This record gives sequence, C-alpha cells and structure tokens, in this order.
Amino acid sequence: MGRGPPAVLALWMLFLSLAQANFAPHFFDNGAGSTNGNMALFSLPEDTPVGSHVYTLNGTDPEGDPVSYHISFNPSARSVFSVDPNLGNITLIEELDREREDEIEAIISISDGLNLVSLTLPTPVAEKVTILVTDANDEAPRFIQEPYVVQVPEDTPSGSSLARVRAVDRDTGSAGSVTYFLKNPHPSEFSVDRHSGVLRLQAGATLDFEKARAHFLTVVAKSDGGGKLRGADVVLSATTEVTVNVEDVQDMAPVFVGTPYYGYVYEDTLPGSEVLTVVAMDGDRGKPNRVLYSLVNGSDGAFEINETSGAISVTQSPSQLRREVYELHVQVTEVSSAGTPAAQAMVPVTIRIVDLNNHPPTFYGESGPQNRFELSMYEHPPQGEILRGLKITVNDSDQGANAKFNLRLVGPGGIFRVVPQTVLNEAQVTIIVENSAAIDFEKFKVLTFKLLAIEVSTPEKFSSTADVVIQLLDTNDNVPKFTSHYYVARIPENAPGGSNVLAVTAVDPDTGPWGEVKYSIYGSGADLFLIHPSSGIIYTQPWASLDAEGTARYNFYVKAEDMEGRYSLAEVFITLLDVNDHYPQFGKSVQEKIMVLGSPVKIEATDQDAEEPNNLLDYSITHAEPANVFDINTHTGEIWLKNSIRSLDALHNITPSGDRTWSLEVQAKDRGSPSFSTTALLKIDIVDTEMLSRGPMAAFLMQTKENPMKAVGVLAGIMAIIVALTVLISTATFWRNKKSNKVQPVRRVLRKRPSPAPHSIRIEWLKFRRTKAADKFVLKEAPPNENCNNNSRGSTPPPQAPAPPPPPSTAPSMGQAPWTVPTVSGSLGPQQPQQPSPKPRAVAKRKAVGSPVQSALVSELRQKFEKKNLHSKAYF
Repeated sequence: MGRGPPAVLALWMLFLSLAQANFAPHFFDNGAGSTNGNMALFSLPEDTPVGSHVYTLNGTDPEGDPVSYHISFNPSARSVFSVDPNLGNITLIEELDREREDEIEAIISISDGLNLVSLTLPTPVAEKVTILVTDANDEAPRFIQEPYVVQVPEDTPSGSSLARVRAVDRDTGSAGSVTYFLKNPHPSEFSVDRHSGVLRLQAGATLDFEKARAHFLTVVAKSDGGGKLRGADVVLSATTEVTVNVEDVQDMAPVFVGTPYYGYVYEDTLPGSEVLTVVAMDGDRGKPNRVLYSLVNGSDGAFEINETSGAISVTQSPSQLRREVYELHVQVTEVSSAGTPAAQAMVPVTIRIVDLNNHPPTFYGESGPQNRFELSMYEHPPQGEILRGLKITVNDSDQGANAKFNLRLVGPGGIFRVVPQTVLNEAQVTIIVENSAAIDFEKFKVLTFKLLAIEVSTPEKFSSTADVVIQLLDTNDNVPKFTSHYYVARIPENAPGGSNVLAVTAVDPDTGPWGEVKYSIYGSGADLFLIHPSSGIIYTQPWASLDAEGTARYNFYVKAEDMEGRYSLAEVFITLLDVNDHYPQFGKSVQEKIMVLGSPVKIEATDQDAEEPNNLLDYSITHAEPANVFDINTHTGEIWLKNSIRSLDALHNITPSGDRTWSLEVQAKDRGSPSFSTTALLKIDIVDTEMLSRGPMAAFLMQTKENPMKAVGVLAGIMAIIVALTVLISTATFWRNKKSNKVQPVRRVLRKRPSPAPHSIRIEWLKFRRTKAADKFVLKEAPPNENCNNNSRGSTPPPQAPAPPPPPSTAPSMGQAPWTVPTVSGSLGPQQPQQPSPKPRAVAKRKAVGSPVQSALVSELRQKFEKKNLHSKAYF
C-alpha cells in the first residue's frame, strides 16, 4: 500500500535480471533398455500388473533448481500411466493389452518453476514418447467358421479328407502358433492333421450308416510353443465340436423282421383266409427302396402271398391239404428308384396243419362253471393242511395234446401250492398250506390268488383263470409289545403324591378282546408308584414323598398282558430331579480355631441336597469386629489374614488391647434357586510361628486340636510306659534288698523344678481345674513301716506301687530273723531330659513362660476332653 512506482520498477528490474540467467531443464537420455531417463525406446510387457512401478523420469536443470515431472495423453487415448511429480516414478494404472493396443503415445514434460521472462507460469519442456507393448501369452486360440458340420457318404474311402478346422491365436511368436489334436481319440475312425487342422478318415476305417448315423468329435487347439504369462510358462487351448453326419448309400440287402415264421391252419379254416404275414425292409434305412414279396417254392399251389404286404393266405380247404407241414420259401426283392430289381433276400416259412383247438381250460364249482371261489379260515393253519372248503374242478374238452394244461397259483409266493400241477382233460384241484407263518391276519385280512390253467403243447396256449379269495379270521397269536424296551422319566423330588410320571404304550395287533392290554408294574423300585391298568400312565402313590437325597433313582419293570396271559416287559428308569430343599449345615454353630500366623484355617459346611448346584456352597464373612482383617475363599472356606497383616505387631496396631481371639460370623450359602444360607460364629486364636518353635508341646497341641482322641492315645501310652517302669523298679528293689538282707527306706521324692526349666513338662492342661504349679510339685514322703526308716515329712499316703512278686517257696535258714517284702510307694516327679517324648517338655516350657498360645490350646482341649468324659491322670 505504501509502495510507489519506484518500488514496482525495482521489482520488474529484479525479475528481468533473474530471467536472463534461467535456462530450460532437460531429460537424460539413457538409451534403449533403460528404466531411468526420458522413456526413449521403452517397452513394457502387456501382463505387467496394475500398480507396478515401471519407469523413473529423470532430468536436470542447468541452474540446479528442483524439477517436476508430468505425463499426459491424447484426449482420445487412455491414461495408462501416472507420475510422481517430484520423484518421477511412473506407475501403471490400467491393464495393457497388446492385441488391442501395441503402442502407447504419451507426452512427458519437465519443469523448473516460473518463467521470469514472461512473468507467467512456464511452458514445460515436453517430449513425445512411444511406449511399445510387448506380447505375453494371454490369448487362447479361437476357432473360426463355427459350427463345424460335415456330411460324409458312408462309402467314403479310408484316408479321405473330410473337413478342415481352423483356430487363430492373436499372440505373436511361438505363443501364436496353433496345433490341433482330437480329444479322447481311442477308439476312433478319424484323425486330425496337427498343423493344418484337416480332419481325415483313418486308414483302414470305414463308415456305416446302419451302425452310426453321426459322429461327434472334439478338436482341441492349443498354442504349440506356449509362452510366459506373469513370469510363468503357460499353454492355452480351446475346443470345438465337429459333427460328422453319415449319408446312407444303397449297399445293404433287404432284411426280414420277426423271424422265424410259423403259421397254423385249423380244421375250420376257410379258403382265402390269411395264415400269417412276413415283413421285410430295405437294409439301407436312410433312403430305403420299395420291396416286393414272392413265393419261390414249397406251396404246391395251396398258399399264395400278397407281393406288397407279405400276407400269406391258404387257397384250399384244410381237408384238401395233403401234408401236415408245408415249408415255404418267401423271397423279397428291392426295387430301385429307376424301377429295376436290386438286392434280394429269402426266408423259410413253416405252416402246420392241425386239428382245431377251440376249448380253453374251464373251472367248475358245485353248481357249474365258476371263476371266483371264496373261503374263510383261521390264521396260521397247520403246515400241509388242505383247504377243504374249496371244491374246484378244472376241465378242457379238447382231445390229445390240446387238452393238456398246467395249473399254478398266481399271487403272494410260497404261501400255498396247488395239486396237481399238470392236468390232462380234467382234475380235482387241491390247495395245500405251504407257509403257515405267512398266513397272518395282522398282515393280510384277505388273501387273493389267481388260479391259472394254461395249455402246454398248443400253439394258442389257451388259458383261463379263477379268483381264489381267502378271508382270514383272527386268533390270539401276538404278544403285546411295548413301543420301547426302556422308558426314562425325570420328575422333581417335590412332586406331590398322585403326580403323573410318564405313559408307557404297548400294542397288541390282535383284534377284539385279544388286542386289549392291561398294564402292571413290579420290582423293588415300584413301591412308590402306580400304573393305570388300561392307559399305561404311571403316577406316584398318593401318600408318596419323594426325596432325591434318600433315593435319587428308581428302577422297576412294567408288564403288558392280554386276556390269555401273553405278556411282555419293559424297564422303567425314573430319576428324581433335585430340588433345593436343604439348608447348609455347619458342624457347630460356634466353632473355635487356632490360626498360625501365615497359615489359613478352614471352616466347612455341608448341604444334604443331592445334585449340583443345590449342594454347592459359597462362603463369606458377614460380620467381623473389627473388619478388614480376614479374607475367605468363597469355594473352600479357608480363612486367612489379609496380606497387609504379617505379624502380631500388625494385629496389636488394630487391637491395642492385645486380644488375639477374633470372632467372625461366617455364612455358607448354596447355589440353588431359591438359595438358602446358614451362619456360624467362628472364634479364632492367632499365634505366631516363633512362639510355636519354642517347644514341641505347642506343636503337638496344635496337631491334636481337632482330634483330641489322638492326645488321649498319646497320654495313655505314656502312662502305660510309666507303670511298666514302676513295676520294674519295684521288682529290682525287692531283689536287691533280698540279696543284701537289708531293708532300704523308700520314699518318693518329687523335685521342684526351677522356673523356667528348658525340658520340664507341665500337665496342667490335662487337669479339669486350674491350680498353681508349685502345689503340684511338693516333696512328699511315705509313712514309715517296719522295714523302712521314717524320713517322710508328709502324712498323706502316697499312691501304692504294684505288689511285688511272692517270696520264694524255700524256707529261710534257721537262726535268721524272718524278712518281709519292702513296700515301695511314692509319686512321680517331672522327668529329666532323657524322657523319650519331647513334646510334653515343650508344653511345660511354653506354660512356664506364660505363653497365651498354650492357654488357648489348653482351654480348647479341655472343652473337648470334658465332652468325651475322659477321666484319666498322667504322672510324669
């Protein structure tokens, strides 16, 4: 806005100075075969895939300015390529087809920016290039002048040329060379020249119109040399159908049809009557000639033939004929289109003179001729039984061979047979049961047969038939059958009494009362069920109470029986579907557990339901004070401290009072629908693993906490060992005093254990009342007796040891005072470290230091001992 004419003039002068120094860019010419430059003599295969990078335009600007590239085509031509203006990469964007377009003209240009001389956009430096499209084997041969239909006379000589097929391949070079061959030529009367496509009749082969009027050939043309297509060698081919129609030629003699020829003249035949007709035709069916008939010999004037129709007639009365058999020879002659005789043929004709057979076989009943016979009978008659209700007679009034005929039954085979099977003149017809099992009322209510009588030796084969209809009557021959061998049902366990379970069905094909079925059930599992005797509906007893937890499956038999006691059985399986009708149950509503820090405790509940998911339980903590201390496994009921609590100090931070007993309300809930749940109060004592490691007694108590009988067994064993040791000590003392003849004073000495004693044992947890440890370990001495010095300070008599063995039977020597067996009595004090069981020492040690773990274990074990009424003492 503030610039005046001097500024514009200065700008123009700058442009002019720059324009004088600007030179035109140009392409590099890298010659033929190059893929970089100005596309000079560039060629491209026609099977190049669309999207391929085919060339790179490359040029330069003398001033070193950046150049851009462009490509364009004539408006009437396709835009086959695109170019990256900056890189010069040319990409194929349309498919190439050499057969349609073998050259592509394009204008490529290169530009270096503005033309400062003209102050306009510059005209690019452009070149017109021609891209050659090279051939690929992408064209299949194509037949021309289709369809190929050839008319060939049947007398064409072998080796003759019949036609020529031609195919064109638009590819060049070897890919455009075409060869021919016949598809599936064996066997074939034809061949095709490989190079010319000429179709010929094979040497030694002939055509026959009468055998084949047309031949259909498949000719294949393929590119002989093949070629490359997208880098692979391919051979393309095409097929065409050639129809060779065979033209008929007069080369066949006439042929008679329907040979051999027989004729009969009977006693009532009139002169001039036609006996039979012979038929002949030209063997050349394409253009047949007219034929004429004539009698050559053998007629003796008794017969004549119509020359055009071939009908043979008798010229005399049968009574005038002298022979029984006449052998005639009939000749047929072709007449060509010119009217001259051509090929001929001859055939013999036999004419027999016979008596008249004018009476066919006839069936008779009790009242005369009859063609229908009916009978009623029960099903399954005995094998070989005669159907006595049928009275059938058959008769043929002719004489001799004319009266001979066969009898047979036509109908369901193998059920009955007829006797006799061959009759001369007349016979009584008998029908016998052949297959009793097939005579079944349930399959056929009515059996219908045709009784056929047909002459044996006569040319006429006269015959007659009669219907035999047998009405079957039912018998009780079937057993009721169930529709299935097994019946399976499922009912819920809470189904009320009288509920329908399932319906069984049995079918008896018999009719009337025999087909009526009655049902019943029996078996060890049928007590809770009833069945309707006529409908087959199985239902529960009105008083029945089903329980899947008690019995989940019932199995019994159902019986179907007809009126005569015929029956069949089927097995019934009934499964009770579990219903969620039980609450989960804990062993105790209040439970006490000891948890070692870092280890879980487990609480368990049971559900008496029979099936999943009704008996699957999920556990949860419904209430805890304080909260957020314990976690519980939903499926197993294991309870553990949260990961954040790893020591008793962490617990003390939560409960400053130092209480290590926790109360939880744990819920067990089943997965049924509806769902039931039960809660239990769980008291948990928490101890540290370090405290447990101070003595084995605590570990022992922990192990026997859930099984107090184990602790009782261990204590009983220890007591038995102590009693045995006491007996041994008493016996040894007795024998020692006897040998020395001295009575040693015996007293029981209980040593008071220093506190804490590392291997001492406290048994206070086995007592049922709390006492001080000092009161249990008081030195007590037994009262004096006649054999002991009185050194005891206590007055309470100690427990007596077992009685020693009796003295030996040998009397003491005279002169010595009689001796008495010393009495050993005393109480047992704490054992020394050589005691074999280390666990009591650990318990005593734990009690000496006042550990809360031991007090909790003692309390819990005491309760369990009280419940089991274990009144026993242990002396250590």
